[in-house]
Amino acid sequence: MEPPVLSNTEEMAELYRELSRHPGLSAACLGPDVTTQYGGKYCSLYTEWSQRDLARAENVKFCRQYLIFHDEASVVYSGPAGTCSEIKDELLSRESPSGALKAVLRKVPGKEKEKEKQFLEVWDQNRKVKSIDLTALDKHGSVYDDDQFGCLAWSHSETHLLYVAEKKRPKAESFFQSKAPELGTSDEDTGRPEKDDTPLKGEQFVYHEDWGEALSTRSVPVLCALDIEGSSISVLEGVPEHLSPGQAFWSPGDTGVVFVGWWHEPFRLGLRHCTNRRSALFYVDLTGGRCELLSEDTRAVWSPRLSPDRCRIVYLENDALGPHQQCSRLRMYDWYTKHTSTVLEAVPRQAWGAFPGIYCGTLPGLCWAADSRRLVLDTAQRSQQDVFVVDTVTGATTSLTADGPQGSWSVLTIDRDILVARFSTPSCPPTLKVAVLPSASQEAQARWVCLQDAPTVPGISWGIRTLQPPPEQEHPQYRGLDFDAILLRPSEGPAAQKPPLVVMPHGGPHSVFTAGWMLYPAALCRMGFAVLLVNYRGSLGFGQDSVASLPGNVGTQDVRDVQLCVERVLQEESLDAGRVALVGGSHGGFLACHLLGQFPDTYHACVVRNPVVNIASMVAATDIPDWCLTETGLPYTPDTLPDPAQWTEMLHKSPMHYVDQVRAPVLLMLGEDDRRVPPKQGLEYYRALKARGVPTRLLWYPGNNHALAGIEAEADGFMNMALWLLKHLRC
Repeated sequence: MEPPVLSNTEEMAELYRELSRHPGLSAACLGPDVTTQYGGKYCSLYTEWSQRDLARAENVKFCRQYLIFHDEASVVYSGPAGTCSEIKDELLSRESPSGALKAVLRKVPGKEKEKEKQFLEVWDQNRKVKSIDLTALDKHGSVYDDDQFGCLAWSHSETHLLYVAEKKRPKAESFFQSKAPELGTSDEDTGRPEKDDTPLKGEQFVYHEDWGEALSTRSVPVLCALDIEGSSISVLEGVPEHLSPGQAFWSPGDTGVVFVGWWHEPFRLGLRHCTNRRSALFYVDLTGGRCELLSEDTRAVWSPRLSPDRCRIVYLENDALGPHQQCSRLRMYDWYTKHTSTVLEAVPRQAWGAFPGIYCGTLPGLCWAADSRRLVLDTAQRSQQDVFVVDTVTGATTSLTADGPQGSWSVLTIDRDILVARFSTPSCPPTLKVAVLPSASQEAQARWVCLQDAPTVPGISWGIRTLQPPPEQEHPQYRGLDFDAILLRPSEGPAAQKPPLVVMPHGGPHSVFTAGWMLYPAALCRMGFAVLLVNYRGSLGFGQDSVASLPGNVGTQDVRDVQLCVERVLQEESLDAGRVALVGGSHGGFLACHLLGQFPDTYHACVVRNPVVNIASMVAATDIPDWCLTETGLPYTPDTLPDPAQWTEMLHKSPMHYVDQVRAPVLLMLGEDDRRVPPKQGLEYYRALKARGVPTRLLWYPGNNHALAGIEAEADGFMNMALWLLKHLRC
């Protein structure tokens, strides 16, 4: 008899509700040091968390404060100060350098039929000292609160705030707009000049490009500064017309602004999760409006961070175009000598005991040690994520988590060498850790203290396994590459004996599953499924060679890696080979659909979220046409027009090429607002399956984009996924 899997709908919903309550830790900020009458030091730690609220169908943010008593070498005592409280309508917040003030960008719902407003507030220790209605001032459009362009930066003097907003658009009206005649006067009579805000005719329906997936309201960003004393806003001039500025901060001496500028000519490409867009570091002088290039202008740069002594700026750099995520370089610009050096190069191959390379979407907002020489960052190291300290002078790196538990570590902040991090594993939700960064060359002795623990979720055991492709599947140029998979399996209950297997390849394809907390895999495992998370060749964390091996080989190398992994675990583990299913999103959906067609005997059910099914039909509809050509192994330029042979190549590398062999029932989940893999991709597959008599069902989520991360869509998606697997795996 097959071991039972949890199949009661109410119990499944209760399990999901319980696991979805575990909060995520999103930000941390250390307050100034206070010295007690006995000479000891302590500081406050402010943390922000987010949690799914299924009843309200929204993500709620809340804050919690802690006290940390420390000496120069270690945390002496730490603990919570009070309970947590919900944060309402805050879009951005930033403490001033001294810790005496805090700036908050807040959204305020409009009264009756008014649209939502944005206010910029300044708080001191015990009251709000400024509240400025940015919407009423009408100097610009909405302020950006995203992590791509957005910033809220204090000047070093704490007199000004810098932020990014949408450029104000002139009003437009119809050619046939009727006007009430002004009685008795005309402009000619009074000699009044025409006002600047006269509506433009013929501009009502002009198309405005945007920055794609998750950035559809971002078109023309401008840098804006608030003079706090005078409550006046100015839109900064001097940024060249062909650039979109973001990630800005005040230069040393507050003489101007340093920013990242993205080229938007000849047209904008999607920017979210794309660290390969041509961009450079610039300085605009506020007195003369002169704009100066600080980095090379043929690469992709992001995450500039100024050292505490205001002498050096570090930033991340990739090659422009090519794979959307790569192993990045760490570069450093010296403000006074104007010299740029490479601190860390891309790493061709990961090797234990050596630095794995930089694979991170962003550097921590505060990443420098107090000595202005070292910095901390987190990066994928195969299927883990670890924290490293980097000496920017020598390029030496030391792991700060090598002696800690295995899992996923992320740096939240470092201030005055107090380091705050988040840690989780597939069976342990996020916990809050603190340490004092030891002095140079002693870093490996860092001692982590847990400030906020999370109970381990019972019933989940997990491990990481490494696989080597057989000789005939080796990449001829990049031989010797291996890859990983993380296997979660039920560790208690009747299903622990021989559970059904759910295979999950990640999206990207250049991303990675690190051994951290993930809601869907944990919930499936608690239901009684084993879950296999596959980091096929091309994943991040294994070296740049692994990344470079996949373009031109999608649909073969990545598919074979997943299949090899599945066959190996079915041989070596006690799993039910007659009940194997696929679950994947985006490129993970691409792989799931490929595997269904290429290995139809292995899989008995499939759930895909916004899958790529036909690269040839996606190229003209997506915000990332370069992805379609690059991953197919074709060169991309903005004026690229594929020839018939290239269209054929894109189709042959797509799951649609194998749709005639598909037998397993397929559940599709599509986000109506997906700009990355438009829902027409999923519809194309749905129709092809229906025409071939394959059981299929389609869920369509309005108001959701590529991530399908809306609370309602995520919860509904889990329940429908679970019920589909239970039904078609005969659980």
